[in-house]
Parts: sequence; C-alpha cells; structure tokens
Amino acid sequence: MGLTILDGPMGTALAEAGVAMGAPQWSAHALETSPETVSAVHRRHAAAGAHVLTANTFRTTARAWGSGWADRARQAVMLARAAAPQGVRVAGSIAPLEDCYRPELSPIDPGREHAETAAVLHEAGCDLLLCETFPHEKEALAAVRAAVGTGRPTWLALTAGPGADLLTPRAVGRIARKAVDEGASAVLVNCIPASQTLAYVQAIAGCGVPFGAYANAGSPREGMGWGPAPEGDARYLGFARTWVDVGATLIGSCCGTTPSVTSTLARHFGRDGDRACAADGRVQAGAMDGGTDDRAVTEGPSGSMSKP
Repeated sequence: MGLTILDGPMGTALAEAGVAMGAPQWSAHALETSPETVSAVHRRHAAAGAHVLTANTFRTTARAWGSGWADRARQAVMLARAAAPQGVRVAGSIAPLEDCYRPELSPIDPGREHAETAAVLHEAGCDLLLCETFPHEKEALAAVRAAVGTGRPTWLALTAGPGADLLTPRAVGRIARKAVDEGASAVLVNCIPASQTLAYVQAIAGCGVPFGAYANAGSPREGMGWGPAPEGDARYLGFARTWVDVGATLIGSCCGTTPSVTSTLARHFGRDGDRACAADGRVQAGAMDGGTDDRAVTEGPSGSMSKP
C-alpha cells in the first residue's frame, strides 16, 4: 500500500515545550524566540517516518509580521529543509490571511497577498505549496491560483473547523473540484475532529486527484490528544484506516496530536511504502487507488478554538 505520511502540528508541540505564542504571529513567533525548538519538532516528525515536513510558515505573512516577514518565511523553510532527510519533501504552508475558523473575516480580495507569500515560498525552495486550513471558498481558490502560478505542485486542505460546522461535506467537495480545475494536484481536509472527518474525505474522493486528511484530536474527552492519552494513537489510527479504506493516500495529523501519531501511522501504513509523490512533490498517478496517495489550537478571543 503506497501512502504519503504527513507530519503533525507545530503549534501543539511548541505549546507543550513551553514556547510562548501570541497573536498575530502565533506559532511563527517561535522563529524569532526559539528556532531550535522549531527544528527539533521537524526532526521528531522526520524520525517518526513523515514523508513531508511542513515549514512553519502558517503565519509568516506581511499581514501578521509587517516588514521582515519574507525573511522569517525563508528562515522557516531553511529550518524544515535542514531537518529533512534525503527523500523527505518540504511543504510551504499558506494559510488564511485572518482567522482560519472565522471565514467571515476573509479579505474581499486576498489574491495579491497570497501571491506574495507563494512567491517567497517558491523562491525559498519548497518542494510543494500546501494551502491549508481554508474554510472560505473564494480565499481558498485565490490561494490555490497564487500557488499554482509559481509552478510548484499545489495541494489544498479545506477545513470545517473544530466543530465540523463551517463547511458541509458537500461544500468541501464542490470547492475541492474547483481547486482541481484551478490546477491543484491534491486535495485534503484538515483540522476537523478525527471522529468526524470520514464524511469529508468521502466528499473529496471523486475529484480526480489524490486526496487525504490530517485531522485534529477533537475534544480532550475523545482521548486522542491534548495531554495524556494512553490509547490516543490507536484511536486516531482507527479513524485514519477508514479514510484509507475509501482511497485516501495522504495521511497525517493536526492540532492536539503528537509525533507519536506520525510514528504510528508510518509503522502501520508502511514507513517507506510510498512514496506516492515523486521527488518534485507531484503526486504520482499510481497513488490514485487505495493500494498504490502549525499547528496548535488555542483559545481564541471568543472562546472558540483558533489555529496559530
């Protein structure tokens, strides 16, 4: 079975390490205050068996940083690249310009800002660009167009949020198909509770490109993360197997999980069993069938979960 194993959340690991994170930079603040911790998180996921490391660029934008943002983005890519063993790819993260769980805040015309970010990540040498955690159709497609315009392979990950209530599965499927029309080479869903992710994975299964999921741990009551969870990795794996059963070939984890989930996924699905993506980051056609393809959540200003 050829799967691509993605890494897990950066923000969760930084929070567990005691690294301070505050708005508007959130997890990207660690690039200034604790770059060695960022590197260590990347190395842990690489050692656990991840095939793709996502650079800590979720919030390295002009809107979040002001002047100097591009240097921070380049630094983030450099740290991920230095931690990536041979054959492990580096993805540049492109996120919503405002709050990824408040689609009503999406700018009217986000294309220019996403194009600036995509250009810097392309220049920094990312193997692929991952437009992730988008709940807003117009902004998601603007980000995809910007990323595709660089010539880098582009993946889109949509989210319905921690309550699985920002987008319906039908809406996710519709947006994913439009993204493929715009040039996305893979589509995913992310940062939806693992226990509620299957319907969304099924909705993107017919888009004509490889697809997958990296879910969050859900509520602490579900016992998959956000602290001690002795059975958490096994529970997450159980949900991931249902995604693979419907053909998903890009599998990872998001907020609330740890590198041990990455290790569990890699061991179960085959540490070297892919690599369903070619060296240039494009997903190979053979990954289409199931047998042969920052991330912490913190309390936002309204008490809801907000992704750094």
